[in-house]
Amino acid sequence: MSSIDEIRDTRIKKLKLLESKGVNPYPASSKREISLKEAFDQFVDLETKKEVKWIAGRIMSLRGQGAIIFITLNDGTGFFQGLLKKDVLSAEKFDFWNEVIDIGDFVEIQGTFFTTNRGEKTLEATDWHMLSKSLRPLPEKWHGLVDVEEKFRKRYLDILMDPEIKELFKKKAIFWNAFRNFLIKENFLEVETPTLELTTGGAEARPFKTHHNDFDIDVYMRISVGELWQKRLLAAGFPRVFEIGRIYRNEGSSPEHTQEFTNLEFYCAYMDYKQGMEFTERMLKEVTLETLGTLQFETHGHKIDLSPKWETVSYVDTIKKIINIDVLTADEKEMMQKLDELGVKYEGNNKERLTDSLWKYCRKQIIGPAWLIDVPKLVSPLSKIKPENLLLTERVQLLLAGAEMTNGFSELNDPIDQDERFAIQKKLIEKGDAEAMMPDDEFVEMLEHGMPPAFGFGVGERFFAFLVDKPLRETQLFPLMRPQK
Repeated sequence: MSSIDEIRDTRIKKLKLLESKGVNPYPASSKREISLKEAFDQFVDLETKKEVKWIAGRIMSLRGQGAIIFITLNDGTGFFQGLLKKDVLSAEKFDFWNEVIDIGDFVEIQGTFFTTNRGEKTLEATDWHMLSKSLRPLPEKWHGLVDVEEKFRKRYLDILMDPEIKELFKKKAIFWNAFRNFLIKENFLEVETPTLELTTGGAEARPFKTHHNDFDIDVYMRISVGELWQKRLLAAGFPRVFEIGRIYRNEGSSPEHTQEFTNLEFYCAYMDYKQGMEFTERMLKEVTLETLGTLQFETHGHKIDLSPKWETVSYVDTIKKIINIDVLTADEKEMMQKLDELGVKYEGNNKERLTDSLWKYCRKQIIGPAWLIDVPKLVSPLSKIKPENLLLTERVQLLLAGAEMTNGFSELNDPIDQDERFAIQKKLIEKGDAEAMMPDDEFVEMLEHGMPPAFGFGVGERFFAFLVDKPLRETQLFPLMRPQK
């Protein structure tokens, strides 16, 4: 078997031969008249009328017997077979093809359409042109790219050789368009908010930091899809807004976490968390149906049915039931002892981080679909307090197969309360908590001008990954990779 370098050297010689014959191996224009899908769909008419057309694509297979060569073309819309015959094409063009063409090359061929004895739709070529000479071979047809790192690093080949991967990303486009169409239908305005911020608001996560040379200031890449900006738009008089965009969190990787991903957030004035639960349950069911064609699917070893009305589970009560500890009354020492007893690794020794660690252990045992409610104020710095219990908030999250899929709450619009909660977060930062939320004085000032009661909601790529039962990284076109050594 030839090495990659030997194959490349051979193909470069073919490239030079093309150039020596006055043929540009990489022309800018093509004579293509119809796509391969159009050729397939219109075949009966094209064959009947004996139409002469130019088609084009990448050569995926090439097999020859003497003066006859069959090829399979792929242009991204579909596949189509081509036939080159020496007595039809001319000896000169046929022989030149054999001298310079390889699997992986992009070509265009002109000819008439006919059906082979085996019933295959085919174009018999009367002319051909080179469109792009490939210098490296495609992966072996039946095995494709096997190594996971190689698959991600050369995703273009992974998609080219594996139709299922291509369909996955088509499905992902349907997923996001379904959200967009649903919200626009519900009179939401799509907006764009800054991705570089002086303070990272809207979530508790470690941000990426960079430097703005023109202003000579440090800035952060956003960790939410403009939560504090979208709330400003509510104050500005836009009653319903949403954004779909990239966010960045400088944290560890796992099957459910990457440092860069797409999220959707919307904010709706005059809607509370109970109304929000009904609204988003309807939205998530519609998006799932649009994406999968069904509300029943398997993910992470569990059979899920989104059809029935989703149950609700209490944050505090669930922890009590599973590990017998009350996170509202327990102190840090008790929490750390319980985490050690459970064998759970945790970072930070403040009550907020410890509470979150205990919850993450417990939620893995909830299959769902279920709405999580009654989340403590301590871990919800942007959510309204529950009037019936001032230690809890009007926050709601969808639980599915042991993981949190969404986040939403009745938005805190009390400027004094918000300022006090930011002060608590500031103290956590001063004590070294890298995930605590940065205070935003200008946001508090906006609240002092007045913001309507509202429900805010976020959902992201993780939900899609669970719908298709894949690790999050596999559902991203080009995940970040370490440089090759």
